[in-house]
Order: sequence, then structure tokens, then C-alpha cells
Amino acid sequence: MTTYHFIGIKGTGMSALAHILYDAGKSVQGSDVNKTFFTDAALKEKNIPIFPFAKDNIKEGFTIIAGNAFSDEHEEIVEAKRLGLPIYRYHDFLGEWLKNYKSVAVTGSHGKTSTTGLLAHVLSQTHPISYLIGDGTGLGHQDSDYFVFEACEYKRHFLAYEPDYLIMTNIDFDHPDYFSSIDDVFSAFQEMAHQAKQGIIAYGDDDHLQKIQAKVPVVYYGFSDTNDFQAKNVVEVEGGTQFDVYVRHHFYETFTIPMYGNHNVLNALAVIALCHYEGMNAEDMKHLATFSGVKRRFSEYKLNDQIIIDDYAHHPKEIEATIESVRKKYPGLKVTAIFQPHTYTRTKIFLNEFAQALSLADEVFLCDIFGSAREADKKLSIEDLQVLIPESKLLTIDTTDQLKLNENGVLVFMGAGDIQKFQKAYKELVTE
Repeated sequence: MTTYHFIGIKGTGMSALAHILYDAGKSVQGSDVNKTFFTDAALKEKNIPIFPFAKDNIKEGFTIIAGNAFSDEHEEIVEAKRLGLPIYRYHDFLGEWLKNYKSVAVTGSHGKTSTTGLLAHVLSQTHPISYLIGDGTGLGHQDSDYFVFEACEYKRHFLAYEPDYLIMTNIDFDHPDYFSSIDDVFSAFQEMAHQAKQGIIAYGDDDHLQKIQAKVPVVYYGFSDTNDFQAKNVVEVEGGTQFDVYVRHHFYETFTIPMYGNHNVLNALAVIALCHYEGMNAEDMKHLATFSGVKRRFSEYKLNDQIIIDDYAHHPKEIEATIESVRKKYPGLKVTAIFQPHTYTRTKIFLNEFAQALSLADEVFLCDIFGSAREADKKLSIEDLQVLIPESKLLTIDTTDQLKLNENGVLVFMGAGDIQKFQKAYKELVTE
């Protein structure tokens, strides 16, 4: 039996895939940098070996799965080629693996991870399933009825997949280091739509998704009455949000989710539409109410008299959605946003939009830009964003004591880089 060696096993998608293969009874190991990531703990729990990068990690008989962040010149890939081993890129291997199951791909510019996690939770209550979530969570089941997975549009990697069903949450301009325009983004999603084999569940209030052409039926969901699945009478209740679902203008059922904000209602509506299409009953869908969330998506805890929220938001639209959720869950509390921009390219393109989104908070702290090794132009600085946000302050590891001033308030740490190190430093400071 081959051993699957993951180059860059701590990446969110890579670690999730490693879990799936491990759960399926495969021999799994990997390599990565020594730095600790939030995916480390779960890998160690299963005793999946993780080695520092070295060509000596590569042995005869291995199958190599390489993370997309690593070039063909990486020492382990070079050694694997020398030994003539089978080498797959992450998305190519996943594209082959999911052919063994009835697959549901969740894609979109925003909301992929939360929707994938929510769908996996609901389906797993009544079916044996496998799933791969972009927060590093993965589960393999040899007799799965469904394979639910997150499909990322970056560099058109999702075109390696031919899912049975495709959930499309929205289309927006992002990844400006690769996509040249919103039209370029749309063309990628249009290509992906042609690869769905049974049906597409799409957010109908998105102008771009309304233009999607497909070879399979397209079912739309949203708030407007032009959608096949419509959410109405949305109200905040104790512990979450309640809403009515209408299917083609006929009342279907009332659902409750333990989250706040319109974007969470839409994520739930996408799940309801998919489950309804697959013939599930409403009672089984009500497991939405017991969803505990995914990692780094509005993850929260209490620290003395403050509420700490950790969120992956790294696009202006995501920041807006996160702050909206905070306002609805904690009305009346002061909201402090601590934001670390992710990549110089994205920060430059959306500089004004970031300023507008962050202005929705009562107080803003900015951390240095978390850049990518692939970026050549790093002339921008965090000060360029700071000048657009009056009263905002810069935050370093050594100055987190400033956050104490928001007594009895909410601290929202947002970013896709290493923003958690600021959160950790503050927690250690407060608990000393």
C-alpha cells in the first residue's frame, strides 16, 4: 500500500484532505515549516507524522500530493520526480478522489467555508458522508452517500472538479493577483458551471449569477420573490435567527439558525435548497439549529468582561458581514475591529473599500500587511490604509494593551494571515 506524502500538509485544504485519506484507512504523512498553525492540533491528534521540508522525506513507493503554494523546484518535488513517483497537485488529486462519490461542491467569492460546514453538518445527521472544509477540517467515510467539499476559484483550480451538484454563493472581484477584472472572475465561474453534472444551487439576488449558463437545472435562492427558494420574515431570536422559507411562492417551513446576519440566512437557504432537491424532509433540515460553526468564522469566547471574536474576513464585503453579525448579536456593545490586511495586491485594489467597511466599527486597530512570498510589489504600507480611517490606530504585538480600553465590549480580530498572534498576545497579557 502506498504512503500519501503531503508537501505543505498544514495548509487548510491540504490538512483536510490528509484527514480524509487517513479516515479512509490510507497511510498518510506530510512535511511543512516548523511554525505552528491552527491545523496542527487535529493532525497531531491522529498521530499523522509531520516532518520539516527535506528531500530525504521522499521514499520509493510514495504518492506525492503537493500544495499549490510550492513550485516544481521545491526540493521534495524534485526528489519525487527523480524517483519517478506519482505527483499530484492538491486540486488534481481531489478532482480524482471525489469521482468515487455523489459530490457537492460549494464555491463562490464569499461564504464557501461556512456553507460547506453547514451542509456537511446537516447531511451528516442522516447520512454517512465525507467532507472537506476550508478551515482545515476533513472527514472520510468509506461508504459515504455524499462528498461535500469547498471549491476555490483561485487560479481556476476548481476547474479540476466535475461535481454532481454545485452551490454558488456569489461572484465578486477578489484575488487581484490573478484575476484581472470582475469579468475574468465571472468567466471562471461560468466555466465551472458547465462542469456540474446534476444541478446548480445559486444565489439568485446576485446579478452575475443570474447570467450563469448551465447544462443542468439551476435552482435559485435568496430574499427576492423571483427566487425558487425565498427567505421571508427574518427576525433575531434568542440565540440566533429565525426565518420562513417559501418554495416557489408556497410556504414550506420555519427554520432557526444559531447565527446572526443576512449572509448566514443565505448560507442556510442554500443548504435547504440542496437538501430539498435531494428529497430530504424539513425535519432533517432543522439540524441547522445545532450547527456549532467552523474554525475562524465568527469563533468567539469570553475574556474577562470582553467578547473576543476571531474571523477569517479578508475582503471588504466579508468585513461588512462580520460586523453586521456582531451588531445583531451584541446590540449596544462597543465594537473594536482589529484588522490585518492579507496581501499587498488585495490591499492596494480595495484600499478605499477596506476603509469604508472598517468604519462600521466603533474603533479600529490596524496590523501590518501580511504579504505573500509571490508578491514582488510591496511598496504599500499599513499607513496608506490608516490615513483613510480617521482615529484608527496601529497595533503591534507589544501594544495590545490598548485593547483593554474597550471594557465590556467586543473585540473582532479579522484577517487571513497570522492575525491570531495578536489575539494570543493580548490574551496572555490579560491573563497574566
